[in-house]
Parts: sequence; structure tokens; C-alpha cells
Amino acid sequence: MNGIILFDGECNFCDRSVQFILKKESEPYYHFSSLQSDAGKELIKEFGIPKNLDSMILIEGDTYFTKSSAALRVCKKLSGYWKLLYGLLIVPKPIRDLFYNILAKNRYKWFGKKDSCMLPSAEVRNRFL
Repeated sequence: MNGIILFDGECNFCDRSVQFILKKESEPYYHFSSLQSDAGKELIKEFGIPKNLDSMILIEGDTYFTKSSAALRVCKKLSGYWKLLYGLLIVPKPIRDLFYNILAKNRYKWFGKKDSCMLPSAEVRNRFL
């Protein structure tokens, strides 16, 4: 299986990010699972990911990435200029994560929260775990 993105299924910003990734992928690569789903919880357990982690999580192979590292690695598989953001991995992680943490901390206040996870459309349903 290719990369797996775990996301907050109740977060409007996270939902829009998943929709954006689906639209901008160079070719289908990622599978998705909300952190709240049974599949998401099982992956968290399987990979030994801290349960209190408030971040997007990217799983590739037997490794997982969080926060800005996950977001920028996702950009590598996007089309157009978006893939250039991958180069920001040269910025030290504490600086990158400072900005990521500000967005993560305020995402519900700025973008809102859902009562339940999104239902994927029929054409991409097979990409959700």
C-alpha cells in the first residue's frame, strides 16, 4: 500500500485538506483514514503513534511522520508548484513545527468543527480505510 494519511475527521480544515490532496495528487498515491475511525485507531496502535498527538500523520512504509514533516512530505506527491513546498524540509523542524502548531491549535476556532466525519464520494471511497 502507498502512503496513508491520518487526519482529524471532525476538523473542517483537515477535511478540506484531504479534498485538496485528492484533487492535486499527480497520480493516486494516498489512502486516508480519520483519527477517530477504527482503522485510524488500529494504525495508531500498530505504529506506536502517541494517542494524544494533535497532528496530521503520514505513514509511509514502516515509518510515520507528523506535523510539518507530514504536511511537506505530502506535497512531494502533488502536482504543479505545490511539490516545491517539499523543499521546506531544509528549514529546521522546530521552526516549521512552530507554524504548524499555531494552525493546529486554532483550526477549530478558525475553520470550525464537524459533528461527524465526512462521507467520501463514490469515486474515491476505495481510498478511505
